[in-house]
Amino acid sequence: MSKVLIVGGVAGGASCAARLRRLDESAQIVLLERGEYISYANCGLPYHVGGVIEPRDELLLMTPELMNDRFNVDVRVRQEVTAIDRQNKRVTVVDHASGKSYEERYDTLVLSPGSSPLRPPIPGIDSPRIRTLWTVPDTDEVRRIIREEHVQRAVVIGGGFIGLEMAENLRHLGLKVSLVEAMDQVMAPLDIEMAHVLHGHIRQHGVELILGDGVDSFRDEGRRVRISLKSGRELAAELVILSIGVRPNGDLAKEAGLAVNQRGGIVVDAHMRTEDPVIYAVGDAVEVEDFVFGGPTMIPLAGPANKQGRIAADNIAGLNQRYEGSLGAAVAKVFDLTAASVGANEKALLRRGLVRGQDYETVLIRQNSHAGYYPGAEPMYVKLLFSMDGKKIYGAQAVGYAGVDKRIDTLAVAMRLGAAVQQLKALEMSYAPPYSSAKDPVNMLGFMADNLLQGHAQFAPWDALDNPGDAQVLDVREDWELTEYTLPGAKHIPLGELRRRANELNREKPVIVVCAAGVRAHTAARMLRNLGFERADIYPGGAEFYRATHA
Repeated sequence: MSKVLIVGGVAGGASCAARLRRLDESAQIVLLERGEYISYANCGLPYHVGGVIEPRDELLLMTPELMNDRFNVDVRVRQEVTAIDRQNKRVTVVDHASGKSYEERYDTLVLSPGSSPLRPPIPGIDSPRIRTLWTVPDTDEVRRIIREEHVQRAVVIGGGFIGLEMAENLRHLGLKVSLVEAMDQVMAPLDIEMAHVLHGHIRQHGVELILGDGVDSFRDEGRRVRISLKSGRELAAELVILSIGVRPNGDLAKEAGLAVNQRGGIVVDAHMRTEDPVIYAVGDAVEVEDFVFGGPTMIPLAGPANKQGRIAADNIAGLNQRYEGSLGAAVAKVFDLTAASVGANEKALLRRGLVRGQDYETVLIRQNSHAGYYPGAEPMYVKLLFSMDGKKIYGAQAVGYAGVDKRIDTLAVAMRLGAAVQQLKALEMSYAPPYSSAKDPVNMLGFMADNLLQGHAQFAPWDALDNPGDAQVLDVREDWELTEYTLPGAKHIPLGELRRRANELNREKPVIVVCAAGVRAHTAARMLRNLGFERADIYPGGAEFYRATHA
């Protein structure tokens, strides 16, 4: 009887154990978890802090008792593996309940050690009021501090997924919240123009958003922590949530002589096997293939971890399955907005040396979540990045209200199946007025991308109106639309009057055409091109996008 030892639970390890048992009833499966919980909803922790998910038990997806009863897995919690003896196929385990050590043999070993929140060596960072949120006990402690210390003010350090979710949930509790981010934007997977839509929304919900400023030091002052920023500014709060990233827990593998990358991530092949043929590794701690560009990457997300655990189990059982790389599809709720992304963003393309207009192009659209004539339609902004021949989609981002996840998921499927941007035009999406439009936003991306590649449309940069140079800014909205919002320095000619009033513009100078959302601007730009204008570019997303990014 083969003995499979799994180190670590949660998404990767627990899914591996369950899948392996379904495939092999005879295997002896032992799961060792250094914490108290083998499978919990890590992504739900901020919402438990905020009281949105109130029952604590809702976070516990699988208990050791249920895992044992249902899958006949020997689950041992508070058992930390501290060393691997590859030659003798044994591990050293510390039982934290008794403090004693023992050895456990294996025929096959699966490493699922996960990752840990970063705590850089900033002066004062060891204050008990500075917490991270990564495990169920972390959540218990944050809730205890808020309740027992009567916390009124909190500072969140870091504007990634957890940082934004914590800011929202702390506001939900009625706390005054500041969010500090060292970069000039929140949510790094988004390009900055998409992040700007979030910035105004976050501030509208009462969060003080401090961008482009990092922490210099922390200092305890009685019941408060004093936070000194690199700019010289100081903040004070009873609670600080540290959310500045994670590092892979690859030390165990490294000390056993297994290959790790520069970040400490465990190197595996497509079968999730390390360089030792009887040791597999899955989850946040492993280096995987970048599906878009190839080459190594690290994407610590629950979805990939689950799949990797399943694939490792398949291969242990002799099924010869491969992990085909990660796209990094992700979504987050930011108060009333939803932000989602998949694949590479424009920053990643630029880091690779790609040049817009030579190596890649982008389109950005503003569409409604469903048919505009049906009540409740809400705006969404979607950005698509693709190769100059349209044959490869590099990535996509979306920010909006309802339906954002649906569109990013559709684009993720298209990317996984190798679709060209032109094929987005042909996708047949389900349609009824409460759910979409006859031309779904994904179709519209295909139309706009194809128009660009065919030379039927040109797009101005998202920040072109900030410094238009010698370009003429033309607003083709109706008179009544300007009563709500006007564009600085724009010439106003309603679309219906443009043909007869085109001579009011200089044909020799570029024109940047703006409407509310971009559709009328396309019609106007085509009209101007047909009337002999040298260049007429569409402002992406229209005046609504300009307004959202300049809030």
